Amino acid sequence: MLLLGALGVDPWDVFHQGLSRRFGLGVGTWALIVSAGVLVLWVPLRQRPGLGTISNAIIVGLTIDAMLAVFHTPHSLVWRWVLMLGGVVLNGVATGAYIGAGLGPGPRDGLMTGLAARGHSIRIVRTSIELTVLAVGWILGGTVGVGTVVYALGIGPIAHVTIPWLAIGGPGGEPPDLQTPADPAGGVDPAPAAGMDAGR
Repeated sequence: MLLLGALGVDPWDVFHQGLSRRFGLGVGTWALIVSAGVLVLWVPLRQRPGLGTISNAIIVGLTIDAMLAVFHTPHSLVWRWVLMLGGVVLNGVATGAYIGAGLGPGPRDGLMTGLAARGHSIRIVRTSIELTVLAVGWILGGTVGVGTVVYALGIGPIAHVTIPWLAIGGPGGEPPDLQTPADPAGGVDPAPAAGMDAGR
């Protein structure tokens, strides 16, 4: 929906879109390729994938390509805004659903938590990753726009609500793979995995 809205997408999809425009292949195919590459980076970080990790890496990319093959960006600006805003909200819901299942984080989330576990601030790690892929994707030709800003500002608060509500065990539950890590910079991050992988 974010891609179809064509008003700007989340940082990782800016990267995938840039790769697609520069080198060919579909955005979803690049999402799958990048997921596989990120999983390779898990090895030195000693991160262990789960069923949710593998499902995220494969199904999301295939679904993106399938949807973009069937649907096209509407001409109406109103409908493009509906797609963009709906994509952000549903991404937040998807974040809570797949993390709440407790079957393993997505590839990008695992990279973030793996680096943070080595003594780095999770805030700094996440921000650095997001800014890096955003910058590279923009240079490659990915779409950065108002949707990128709305996603950045909206995904955290939405996921902050949906993660505990959709966690196994009901409101207040916390899946085993989302035990909130301490932030070496001080305090804890209330939703460390929110939105980086889910629902893309």
